[in-house]
Amino acid sequence: MSDKLVRNPLALAGAMLVSALLGAGAFALLLSWMPGLAGPAIRGYLLEHPEILPEAMDRLQARENARYEKAQQGAQKGVPQYLAKLQKPYAGAWAGNPQGDVTVVAFMDYACGYCRASLPGIEELLAKDPGVRVVYREFPVLGPESVVAARLALAAAEQGKFRAFHDALYAAGAPNAENIAAAAAKAGLDKALATKASQSKAVEQEIAANHKLGEQLAMTGTPSWVVGGKLLYGARDYAGLAQAVAEARAGK
Repeated sequence: MSDKLVRNPLALAGAMLVSALLGAGAFALLLSWMPGLAGPAIRGYLLEHPEILPEAMDRLQARENARYEKAQQGAQKGVPQYLAKLQKPYAGAWAGNPQGDVTVVAFMDYACGYCRASLPGIEELLAKDPGVRVVYREFPVLGPESVVAARLALAAAEQGKFRAFHDALYAAGAPNAENIAAAAAKAGLDKALATKASQSKAVEQEIAANHKLGEQLAMTGTPSWVVGGKLLYGARDYAGLAQAVAEARAGK
């Protein structure tokens, strides 16, 4: 069968297109079934028809985008059932007006550059809108150092020093051991209490619950937001956040 595919350019193109659409894993499996596809035959055909792969990848990207869009639309419909849980902060992990009429929930990771880029917008929103409350949800998805940072941030929240630690760590840069320790010191954390709290069951459960919420709400990265009852994905500046708050107040 593999020999026939190699000798038939149309069949080979079809096999390659299917493999590209299905992904690298499926392509490897295809090669294991039909070893004659490997080597010079594929290289030669690609050199003669290089337009196949970009076209295939465009189709794959379009399919993935449609899948994500469908998942996000479904997640939006599910927000009301999670809203109370979303808007309840962990200890002191919040800012703004505790009785605010609009709550902005921010899922963030300390290693995320887009989260850092969104911080000025959050600060401006808090400064200009006295009716807003921001709830921070620790959502470490970018590696083990993000998890360490998230755990200590929640420990800081228990000491009423979440914002001090949060701001200091983002200002320091990547959440490595040195920067995390420096942020903890700058925030004035009780080191012994913070270390113990960061390893507590409560902190572990909070992070697990946030990951579960992220999964249920089709969050594939950070930052992600729930403003009022509306899901948003990706970085937001002040204008974007202010518009979302205004829409929440208008019931849109």
